[in-house]
Amino acid sequence: MEFGVNFFPVVDPAERSATECYDLVLELGELADELGYEHVQTVEHYFSPYGGYCPDPVTLLTALAARTRRVRIVTGAVIPAFTHPVKLAGKLAMLDHLSHGRLDVGFGRGFLPTEFAAFQVPMEESRARFAEGVEACRRLWTEEDVVFEGRFHRFGPVTLLPRPYQRPHPPVFVASATSADSCAAAGTAGHHLQVVPSVTSAEQLRGMLAAYRAAWTRAGHAPGGHRIQIKYTVYLAERHAEAVEWAERWERGYVAHMARAVAPLAGGAGADYPGYEKFAEKAAGYDFATALKADKVLAGDPDAVREQIARIRDTFGTDIDLSLQFSPGALSRDRAATAMRLFAREVMPAFGRAGDTAVS
Repeated sequence: MEFGVNFFPVVDPAERSATECYDLVLELGELADELGYEHVQTVEHYFSPYGGYCPDPVTLLTALAARTRRVRIVTGAVIPAFTHPVKLAGKLAMLDHLSHGRLDVGFGRGFLPTEFAAFQVPMEESRARFAEGVEACRRLWTEEDVVFEGRFHRFGPVTLLPRPYQRPHPPVFVASATSADSCAAAGTAGHHLQVVPSVTSAEQLRGMLAAYRAAWTRAGHAPGGHRIQIKYTVYLAERHAEAVEWAERWERGYVAHMARAVAPLAGGAGADYPGYEKFAEKAAGYDFATALKADKVLAGDPDAVREQIARIRDTFGTDIDLSLQFSPGALSRDRAATAMRLFAREVMPAFGRAGDTAVS
């Protein structure tokens, strides 16, 4: 099992400026590199405290790539529906070079109505735009004199420069929130998978992962060649009670921001998003104690968090990796760094991942 760090900026501008947020991300990214975490990643969102400080993951990840030497750099995820594929493929190819081949590319459909409205993209086109964008990037990375005739984009013949550092292209991940069909499509295509357990039941997520693994196998891809990233917020301290108190306080703020961002989904998001109205209901009805008991958030002393991760592994399979969010909201720099060091020293070794000597 691998462990990485997810920088999802759920930040109220009244509590922390953008400059402070980016400085913290860069500092913690360097620390993740030193401590032996497998990856750092960030998301693409707009306008609200729910991720809005990161409208361009490539820019932030480029800064992280310049400050690190080992850790992989992951988009978690970029949204093809909002960017022309020629521009998106080129930006990502540049980042692949600037990181010397440490890039993993996560693509997502997007799901917030306010973002689609701002880009004047109908949400009912999101699935088709996603598939077209991923395919266009793949072709631009791997072919020359590309002539692309899609539903939304037509271009060519063009040959992308630079060609990706990794050949034939950076590893591709597909982000899925609730859809087993999307997971199966990713498996069939040979893509890796990113999922978030906080918005699904354990039973639903097991079904999503089963659909993905079965589709991967049916398509004839290399056994064991897939990668599955599951994203969690984590609150870790030497004293269990301190970590849980801290977790409950910050998780409530985190979920409140999410609830406001997804509230427009309550009226339904169309045929491309079946069941997403429940996403808003779940956010509005969040209960911390229930989430902690269900292992949807990791919180406690190292013993408690190790036990949670062992249950997660037993529930979802031994082929998963965890992407951990140590710094939601206005979390202090010292507390986030301390938690990252403690996790690397006390938790990683139990799962075959020993942190770097810098953790001592």
